[in-house]
Amino acid sequence: MAATSGARQPDSSACRIPGEGRIVGVDWGEKRIGLALSDPTQMIGHPLITLTRRSGRRFPMKAFREHLDSNSVVGIVVGLPLDQDGQESPASLAAREVAALIKKQTDLPLEFQDERFTTARALAAIKEMEGSTRGRKGDVDQLSAALLLQAFLDRRAG
Repeated sequence: MAATSGARQPDSSACRIPGEGRIVGVDWGEKRIGLALSDPTQMIGHPLITLTRRSGRRFPMKAFREHLDSNSVVGIVVGLPLDQDGQESPASLAAREVAALIKKQTDLPLEFQDERFTTARALAAIKEMEGSTRGRKGDVDQLSAALLLQAFLDRRAG
């Protein structure tokens, strides 16, 4: 894969996402999973929903699959949290484990996208638009998912 801004890009599975059809972006976290959805032409990603995972519980696969099915998704992009130097971190391992579960349960093509700074950019955007992020953690997660999905779409188009 091509690198962006000199940073190493995360590797992808051997199975590539088709060039047409909706893609879901996943911003995985211990408590919340932000989801974003592309348009069918894969030009724009927008926030979809935030799934909640209770402490000690598994990934909410049933709810996740319902969103995949209802939107006729053709592929999944999972955010990979790299450190500031572009290297894998302990959080990267957790994201890869979640991605492996998603891949096994959905059998859809899955790729990774560097998600460094997406949460910070989402927080800044929300503050710029409305001035407060208090009580809006779900919105931040969805917007973070949309930002990482858009970065993936732009990288593929570029």
